Amino acid sequence: MNKFSIIIPVYNVEKYLRKCLNSVINQTYKDYEVIIVCDKSEDNSEKIVDEYIKKYKNFKKLFYKNTGLAKARNIGISVATGEYYLFLDSDDFYEEKLLEEIEKNLDDSIDLLRFQIQEIKNEKVIKYNEIPFDTENGIKAFSNIVKYHYVENSWCYCYKASFWKKNNFTFENGCIAEDFGLTPYIIFSASSVKSINYIGYNYLQRDNSLMNDKNYEKKIKKMNDLILQANKQKEKIKYKENNNEIISFLNDSLIYFSTTLNKKDYKHYNKILKKTGCFDYIQSKTLKQKIKKFILKNNSWFFYHYLVR
Repeated sequence: MNKFSIIIPVYNVEKYLRKCLNSVINQTYKDYEVIIVCDKSEDNSEKIVDEYIKKYKNFKKLFYKNTGLAKARNIGISVATGEYYLFLDSDDFYEEKLLEEIEKNLDDSIDLLRFQIQEIKNEKVIKYNEIPFDTENGIKAFSNIVKYHYVENSWCYCYKASFWKKNNFTFENGCIAEDFGLTPYIIFSASSVKSINYIGYNYLQRDNSLMNDKNYEKKIKKMNDLILQANKQKEKIKYKENNNEIISFLNDSLIYFSTTLNKKDYKHYNKILKKTGCFDYIQSKTLKQKIKKFILKNNSWFFYHYLVR
């Protein structure tokens, strides 16, 4: 059994893939397996994967057609043998000491370990001053983590395999923004979460990536998928104590994304969100949050879109 299983979905990323895979090979800590889940690519991505599979015995390749990111991750988890799981998107890359730093900070009690990321945009590196914390239960940890933008991304965490299996976590197949549909619930469910200061993940913002696609139909699909996944998470936690923080985060996320739509669609989804009680748990601790809550509840798209955001 390896210490870590690193799951990498691959689809049409030949320009970035070698850098991604090399960042794993160059890790200073070597006790890991790499599970690459290949979709049917239109470029040379699969050929590149085959090169690495032949060269490195701890690399495994799985091939499935039309998986999507969520299903690919679920497939990778189903065959993973490591004590801990990590996710790596195939256009991103690790810093060489990431696994070493994770291993130094793990103990048997930790379900979930968070490390820091930096964003690469137009060859510029954007760092975030995120404050780490010692081991907390999931509810307290969530209160710390939601202060930052990247709570929804699954790839800035290391997951204890037994914790994952016990809770039978799965990404929602066929959904855009599948991280949003699972990561908050994972954090909330954990008995122990630790956040370290090491910046180990490089997140590449590329113009043609799924999350940057300007196709408006995909934005509408994402809105529908966000609502679906938020509602499923709320159903799972509705009888659990101290769930206000996560419900507030889910609601704020839905409301925020609705403001990125055109005015007509914003009003349509605003009505849907009101019917599902999204406005009952908006954070309003500060003056700015109270103003935002008032504007949103009164359906003032213009003021929120141009003044609050």
